[in-house]
Amino acid sequence: MSDLQAVRGMHDILPEELPRWRRLEEVFRTISARFGYEEIRTPLVEYAHLYVRSVGPDTDIVHKEMYLFTDRGGEQIALRPEFTAGVVRALLQHGLLHRRSLWRLWYYGPAFRYERPQKGRYRQFHQYGAECFGSPYPESDVEIIQLAVAILKELGITTYELQLNTLGTPVERRRYQQELVAFFREVRSQLSAESQQRLERNPLRILDSKHPADQPFIERAPQIWDSLGRESREHFQYVYTSLRAVGIPVQVNPRLVRGLDYYTHTVFEFISPQLGAQNAFGGGGRYDGLVESFGGPPVPAVGFAFGVERLLLLLPEQPGQPVAQLYVASAGAPEAAYQVAMHLRAAGYRAVCDLQRRSLKAQLREADRLGIPVAVIVGEAEWQRGNVLLRLLSNGVQWECPFQDLLPHVRQALAH
Repeated sequence: MSDLQAVRGMHDILPEELPRWRRLEEVFRTISARFGYEEIRTPLVEYAHLYVRSVGPDTDIVHKEMYLFTDRGGEQIALRPEFTAGVVRALLQHGLLHRRSLWRLWYYGPAFRYERPQKGRYRQFHQYGAECFGSPYPESDVEIIQLAVAILKELGITTYELQLNTLGTPVERRRYQQELVAFFREVRSQLSAESQQRLERNPLRILDSKHPADQPFIERAPQIWDSLGRESREHFQYVYTSLRAVGIPVQVNPRLVRGLDYYTHTVFEFISPQLGAQNAFGGGGRYDGLVESFGGPPVPAVGFAFGVERLLLLLPEQPGQPVAQLYVASAGAPEAAYQVAMHLRAAGYRAVCDLQRRSLKAQLREADRLGIPVAVIVGEAEWQRGNVLLRLLSNGVQWECPFQDLLPHVRQALAH
């Protein structure tokens, strides 16, 4: 059966792994609601031109990583590589921006990029993210970062650094990009092969390079701060000082650019030394021109996303829960055992019973193997008297009780 393998870069989430996933999902939902963010769900597939328009035709995502196919109607379709473009499309398609001047939204689900699989990075991966549409002011940048930090705090993730930078306005960004191109062209032959390609397609991404050959030149490259006007400097300074004022440590990184073309002003990234060389596990920024580039009104926006598989690598280990609280074992009365199990489930307890016609001894051994703390034993003689047995599997203590009084006895047993 060696040919039965998942597609490279895809992965299964097995039952024993899912409690940690559910823990993340619960925190995403709870903390988002505390900040007033509403959930939005968009399709897995969109027209490919949506991402070319939003992410940028020269980005790595569009150039190398998108899953593209032509459907039976001849339309070019893409599996979503990120969520923001689909969220903007939904806002415009359904006229949501005419109903409110400000929207706080969050999302969660799978996305797809054809990149080299490695630890915590897959070709099908999951993201949680949040977007705030409607405020051009740095207060919304601060709020979106506070939301991200609140999620990490709730999860118990503390070993990370928040890095912050600005890309200014589109005009300032283009001016800075021209300065970078002029600088890197002087040393082009000494750059890595990938950076030489990026010099023509997306020169800002050279600043992201981890290749040793590029590092001396990245260190000497112009910084965007010199290209910023007064308003951009004030916007950045407000974000920085406000985060510090609420106790959020932040490190300014003038080389931080992020990988998508739509960013303006604030960009930020979360990194952790626990993740090795590929140390980023989330980030985002402001994209004031994105909605307008889709043909919508000039609506400013800011957002971020976490890579869920990366978060899982940082999530502190917690003791797992057994598959059930109660094992209903039959000792010659299987139909009665099913009745007892249904009664317990209706009362809100997690209960399982034997489906393999095993002996009582084998059933109790299975319950112990599953880590279930209490067995409810339904014996033929006891059932005829209207009773059942409860046994604590940790020490073997058991007692008989009337079926009609079972629930308080179960509460007592589980409290041990």
